[in-house]
Amino acid sequence: MNFTVKGPRLGVAAVCIPILRSLPDWFGIEEAIVHYSSEIDRLPTFLACNSDQVIGFQSVKQHTPYSAEVYVMGVKPEAHRRGIGRSLMDEAQAWLRAQGVEYLQVKTLGPSHSDPNYARTRAFYAAMGFRPLEEFRQIWNEQNPCLILLKRL
Repeated sequence: MNFTVKGPRLGVAAVCIPILRSLPDWFGIEEAIVHYSSEIDRLPTFLACNSDQVIGFQSVKQHTPYSAEVYVMGVKPEAHRRGIGRSLMDEAQAWLRAQGVEYLQVKTLGPSHSDPNYARTRAFYAAMGFRPLEEFRQIWNEQNPCLILLKRL
């Protein structure tokens, strides 16, 4: 699949939210999608585009001069396993390094929850070099344990 990664861009929620809606196994809570929409518009966001559409994106949030977070990321289901997520991650990390960021974190559903989709998500982040730091039940809630993964850039 031919695609290019552009960014970072601001104000691109309108092209990212349809991707989240195409991923109900990961982004099935309407309240969360609405929240992501407002955040994506103000965060640096990288877009993976083929000839006529956006097929994936990644928004990053810088917390300190030295640390940032993969805030939200999505790739259309029909484009999974084609290198799009890896390319988005590579572009975002290069940009963050140029900003002086040393650490990148991501939060995802922890392994104590048996969701097979999030097992795939954790495998993706492990392949990208992220390492599990700790699982917290206080960040989201008891039913949705939050795993924080960390990578040194």
